[in-house]
Amino acid sequence: MEVDMIVDWIKCKTNVWCNLQTVKLEHEHFTDLVGVYIIWSGEDVVRIGSGVIKDRLSDHRNNEEITAYSDLKVTWAEIDNQSMQGAEVYLANELNPKVGDRFPNVDPISVNLPWD
Repeated sequence: MEVDMIVDWIKCKTNVWCNLQTVKLEHEHFTDLVGVYIIWSGEDVVRIGSGVIKDRLSDHRNNEEITAYSDLKVTWAEIDNQSMQGAEVYLANELNPKVGDRFPNVDPISVNLPWD
């Protein structure tokens, strides 16, 4: 599939997705990092969002709608401020997350999915 933007989805170890509850958000990797993220549990995409990654993931760790799901995995991709909301809309349309229904009112920007 042709996409508007190729992004680099982050894993915590080689071929291992990060755990939402244990990923070290204080690591220097997260300093000033903005982009999009996907949180999932098994086959269910739970939440998609964009913004300052460490702040958003920290908030989601305490959200009972999200933490009701078990073994939450997360990945994120750095995307500039101009494009991240469009990418968020595209991901929400494609993956239909279980939690969250307010997405930016912008044109979608297609990106590669982390599992492709």
